Amino acid sequence: MKENQTIRPDRVIGPLGEPLTLDSLPPPHTTRWVVRRKAEVVAAVSGGLLSVDEACQRYSLTLEEFAGWQRAIDRAGMPGLRVTRIRQYRDLYERQQRF
Repeated sequence: MKENQTIRPDRVIGPLGEPLTLDSLPPPHTTRWVVRRKAEVVAAVSGGLLSVDEACQRYSLTLEEFAGWQRAIDRAGMPGLRVTRIRQYRDLYERQQRF
């Protein structure tokens, strides 16, 4: 066995508790990013199903965009991924960090 060979799981647990596989991830040419789809991609990377580079290449994302999704989930969970409420969640996070 090669030393630098990585072992990937066949499936990981998705944001809603369902199993995610490469086949169940959003299609590679997704253009409409709803909260669930963003969360699934972040969960796939966190679980080792995809690397960050593979996710960015597969979905034509920038590293900054993907990192923003991860930060939003870390700060406010799935609701933090909502584009219409991003300012509200950002302000809430900043207030929490002050105390």
